[in-house]
Amino acid sequence: QVIKCKAAVLWEANKPFSIEEVEVAPPKEHEVRIKIMATGICRSDDHVITGAMVMPFPIILGHEAAGVVESVGQGVTSVKPGDKVVPLFVPQCGECKSCLNTKGNLCHKTDLGTSHGLMSDGTTRFTCKGKAIHHFVGTSTFTEYTVVHESAVAKIDSAAPLEKVCLIGCGFSTGYGAALQTAKVEPGSTCAVFGLGGVGLSVVMGCKVAGAARIIAVDINSNKFAKAKELGATDCINPKDFNKPIQEVLVEMTGGGVDYSFEVIGRMDTMTAALACCHYNYGVSVIVGVPPAAQKITFDPMLLFTGRTWKGSVFGGWKSKDAVPKLVADYMNKKFVLDPLITHTLPWTKINEGFDLLRTGE
Repeated sequence: QVIKCKAAVLWEANKPFSIEEVEVAPPKEHEVRIKIMATGICRSDDHVITGAMVMPFPIILGHEAAGVVESVGQGVTSVKPGDKVVPLFVPQCGECKSCLNTKGNLCHKTDLGTSHGLMSDGTTRFTCKGKAIHHFVGTSTFTEYTVVHESAVAKIDSAAPLEKVCLIGCGFSTGYGAALQTAKVEPGSTCAVFGLGGVGLSVVMGCKVAGAARIIAVDINSNKFAKAKELGATDCINPKDFNKPIQEVLVEMTGGGVDYSFEVIGRMDTMTAALACCHYNYGVSVIVGVPPAAQKITFDPMLLFTGRTWKGSVFGGWKSKDAVPKLVADYMNKKFVLDPLITHTLPWTKINEGFDLLRTGE
C-alpha cells in the first residue's frame, strides 16, 4: 500500500526545504518501511544543501533518526512491524570485506561516496508531484515515512525514548566511537578536539570515558566552552585569541604535542592543524568531519615520516547493526548522557529554522 505523507523535499541546492505531500511506496524484498518519530539535524545534511557534499536533486535528506517499523518486505527477518528502530546510514550487510574484517565498518552497501541516491535495485521509493525523489545515504529521515534496506536498520530497546536515541543514529555514535574505536584513546593520555558541535562534544565524552587525563577543546565560538567542560573538557581554547597557528599553541601547552587529536569540522586547514598538533612521533590524528567535495589537502610529508598516524572514521568505526542496539542499552543504563547534545526541539515543519540555528552555531 502506498502511503501519502509529509516530507521536507530539497528541490535544488542553496534553497530552503519545501514541506510537500509525498508518496512512499511499500517496501520491496529485504526492505523496511519506517514511521519516523524523531530526527536530528546534522552538518552533513547541510553540506548537501551548500554543495560541499554532492548528491542528486530533488532529494529527501536526513540520516539521524529513530522510528517504528510500519511494514516489512518479503524475506525480512531482523525486524517486524511495531519494533522501535534506528535507520543506519552505514549499513551492515555481514558479507562484504569490511563487514567480515574486525577492523572495518564501512559496508560496501553504503551510498556514501557513490551518491546515486537510489535503493539497491536502482529505483526510488519516493514520488512527489509525479517526480521521483532521491534517497539520501540509504536513510532519508526528513519525512514521516521512509523505506530502508534491511541491512540499514537496527532494532532497539522498546523502552528507549526515540527523541533522545535518534542521536545514536549519527552524531553521538560518530564522535564517541572516533575516540573509543578509531583512536582507541588510552587512560592518562592527552587529547585535542577541534570543533564542539554535537559530534565534537561526543568525542569529548568518548575521551573522558576512555580515561584521558587532559582533553583540550578547540573552537572559534567560545559560547560552546561551558558545555564542553560539563562533558569532560579540561581546557578550552579559541584560536582567535592567539597570534600564532593553533597547532603551535597546542604543542607548547602539552610539551610536545597531544597523543590524540580529532578534527570534527570538515575543513582542510583544521585537518592539517590537528595532524600537526599531535606528537611528532607517536601522535594519532583522526578526521571525523566530512571533507568538502573537490578540495585537496597539501601538507609537508615530514609530518607523517616522523611517525604520526593520520586516519579517518565513519560512524565512529562501529559495525552499525551490532553496535547501535548496544549503545542504546548503554544509554538506558546511564553509561552516557544525550540531553546536553539537544539544544532545541522543534516541530518538524520548522526544519528551515532548525538549519538556521545550526548555521549560527546555536
